[in-house]
Amino acid sequence: MDGFAEAMLERVRVAREAVAAAGRAGDAYALAVACDELDDALRIARANGVDADLPEDGDNGGAETGG
Repeated sequence: MDGFAEAMLERVRVAREAVAAAGRAGDAYALAVACDELDDALRIARANGVDADLPEDGDNGGAETGG
C-alpha cells in the first residue's frame, strides 16, 4: 500500500471515530460536521482507487453516507 492510500485510510478512520464520538455525545452539529468529513474522505478515496468503504471492524460508527 502506498503512502497516499495509507493517509486516506487514516483520514477515513479518524472521521469515523469523530462520527461515533459526536453520536455518543448527542452533539448534532459535531455529528453533521463529522459526517461531512467522512463523506469527503470516502469520496476522495474512491476517486483515487482506495477501498475505504468498509471500516476494519465492520461498524461505520452510525454514519449513514449516501456516497
